[in-house]
Amino acid sequence: MKNIISILMMLCACAFTVHAQGNTSQTTDMKNRKKVLVVFFSRTGENYAVGNIEKGNTHIIAEMIAKESGGKLFRIETVKPYPDEYKACVEIAKTEKENNTRPEIKGDVKVEDYDIIFLGYPNWWGDMPMAVYTFIEKHNWNGKTVVPFCTHEGSGLSGTERKLKDACKGATVSAGLAIKGTTAQNSQSQALKTVQTWLLK
Repeated sequence: MKNIISILMMLCACAFTVHAQGNTSQTTDMKNRKKVLVVFFSRTGENYAVGNIEKGNTHIIAEMIAKESGGKLFRIETVKPYPDEYKACVEIAKTEKENNTRPEIKGDVKVEDYDIIFLGYPNWWGDMPMAVYTFIEKHNWNGKTVVPFCTHEGSGLSGTERKLKDACKGATVSAGLAIKGTTAQNSQSQALKTVQTWLLK
């Protein structure tokens, strides 16, 4: 994966140097910086291995990435919420995948205004939740850098990087991060170190 943090820091350093020489303004510096967006889908309620949670596993990791990268957060939410009960949610997710469903989602953010988009999701049946595809298909990804991250309990990214390359037409998809939901919930200092190390690769 491209060194996202280094890219951002280098751009800031270059802008500061030019500004110090009196050749540009702070406003121009900000306009020349890469714009970062952190988009994620996450679920609360009863979750596998971590019980009932008030903040989703992927949500926790998304906030860490946004803080470290300076990116703006946007949460993908379905109009019809998924059940709080884990087994019921799993069955709906399975049916949606089998039918290639596109659940209706609330709100939107203009991906086209950003350069680097971190895209996060839980691993559901070896894929992204179908609501993530709903979001992807609303936008033009040409020329964007997409950086995936997911939470799971043993199945990792499950080939979703390849699926993102197909779905986000024209984008460059960087190597993703897979982190266990149990780590996100119960070992947040460890999760943060993992995120920081990944961003610096």
